[in-house]
Amino acid sequence: MDINMTLIGQTIAMIVFVWFCMKIIWPPILEALEERQQQIEEGLAAADKGQESLVKAAAEADEIVADARKQATSILDQAHARANEIVADGKSDGVKERDRQLGAAKAEIEQEANRAREELRGQVSAIAIASAEKILNREIDGKAHDDILGKLAQEL
Repeated sequence: MDINMTLIGQTIAMIVFVWFCMKIIWPPILEALEERQQQIEEGLAAADKGQESLVKAAAEADEIVADARKQATSILDQAHARANEIVADGKSDGVKERDRQLGAAKAEIEQEANRAREELRGQVSAIAIASAEKILNREIDGKAHDDILGKLAQEL
């Protein structure tokens, strides 16, 4: 192969072309590649931060759910305690009402017994006077009659 001017011209053209590419074309391409590499690194960093945020959010969500469960348990316990209080109050009110009604019934029975005793005293005294009249075959005057009934009522 002979070295001739064509080969030298092509070599010079190639050298000029490579120099031109390195000075004019290559820097924007390198810049674009570096920019793209930086964007990818930022994307990966954002993905890592997002993953960390997701883990933190999951932990916070678990904590919130645990707090909500504790609150729900506390509310249920309070409701059960209040229900027990209401039942106890109802029982005590029922016992008080029963005692009150029992006392009223006893008082009414006592009043009826007293009325029956008074009525019985009156009847006994009337029978006693009638018997005494028959025995004596005479009627006692009104004043004596009242005195005898009073004495008889006191004795009974």
